[in-house]
Amino acid sequence: MQRGDLHQFMNRRVTMTDVAKRAGVHYTTVSLALRNHPSLPVATRERLRALAEEMGYRPDPVLHALIDYRGKLKPRRNITTLAYITNWDSRWGWKQAWPHPEFFGGAEQRATDLGYQLEHFWLGEPGLTHQRLSDVLHTRGITGLIIASHRYEIDRALRFKWENFSAVKIDFFPHEPALHAVTNDQRAVIRLAVRRVLAAGYRRIGFVMHRLWDHGVDLAWSAGFLGEQQTIPPADRIPIFKFPDALPHDTSTHLDHLAPRAPFEAWLRRHRPDVLISTSAFVQPHLDALGISVPRDLGFADILLDKFDGQTAGVRQNCRRVGELAVEILAGQLQQHAFGVPQFPTATLVEGTWFDGASLPRLTAAQVTAPAAPN
Repeated sequence: MQRGDLHQFMNRRVTMTDVAKRAGVHYTTVSLALRNHPSLPVATRERLRALAEEMGYRPDPVLHALIDYRGKLKPRRNITTLAYITNWDSRWGWKQAWPHPEFFGGAEQRATDLGYQLEHFWLGEPGLTHQRLSDVLHTRGITGLIIASHRYEIDRALRFKWENFSAVKIDFFPHEPALHAVTNDQRAVIRLAVRRVLAAGYRRIGFVMHRLWDHGVDLAWSAGFLGEQQTIPPADRIPIFKFPDALPHDTSTHLDHLAPRAPFEAWLRRHRPDVLISTSAFVQPHLDALGISVPRDLGFADILLDKFDGQTAGVRQNCRRVGELAVEILAGQLQQHAFGVPQFPTATLVEGTWFDGASLPRLTAAQVTAPAAPN
């Protein structure tokens, strides 16, 4: 740029029209380039973006807000479809496994709010390969993907033509490719539970889970618990108890016939916790069979709390918000025409909400000094 040209723009905002005149193109071409629109050749996009940067062009946030507002007032003739891609043991099997219906419900509602429609695709359809689904989506003009409800034991790379898509992943799986992800902050969930239990006066905290569940959250539960456990005197630290056996995907199933009770009972008697952190469906059948009463014998906090009647203390995981955020992030990518696997993938973590309950009464000073042991 010549010195005279520079002086011309020093005292006012540089517009796309200014950039277009300098480049010898229509201003809509500049608009497409600045939005990284794939309809333009890569070289053209890079050249115009570099020129805009050199000239000092900056988008006008007020103008963009006005354009977005006007756009929302106009009825859409064609509603954009977002793909919700699952890979469960059956087409709708994920609907029976908490929290996946909540993820979908939040995503579906937020998509509707933003003017999109959400369509489900199942990777397990007979004869459907990654290549085939990728081609189908591209042919239909679907460029926004939400990758959700993928069983972790079949964790394998999704081999789509990613240059055609913007994508967001809900939860941890599949690991490849590394996409922007939204999930419950499981480390924060377990840390919140530990802190609330300690505040209620309990000292010897037992954490009980299934090893596959911990694997399913990329070891976030055990990592969060072990980290928080460092604040507890060494004499009161209790090792995590993990049920080792296979676990069905219907996580509402009681486990009294799926995991041996004897190791759990031996762990209880050896370590004498005065409170358990786990899930009710997970351990209640075992506690009932052993004649252990909550809260008479043990305090209890549920990290997958799904009833809010005041009977059970614990953490509600805000799964609908996870689904909503996945759509919001994806919509932002689509507006920016951000396609392909991101160079720097990000993770958005949603914290849980604590609820007090009768299962975790606050201990008196006498109870703190002499914790009760299981029967």
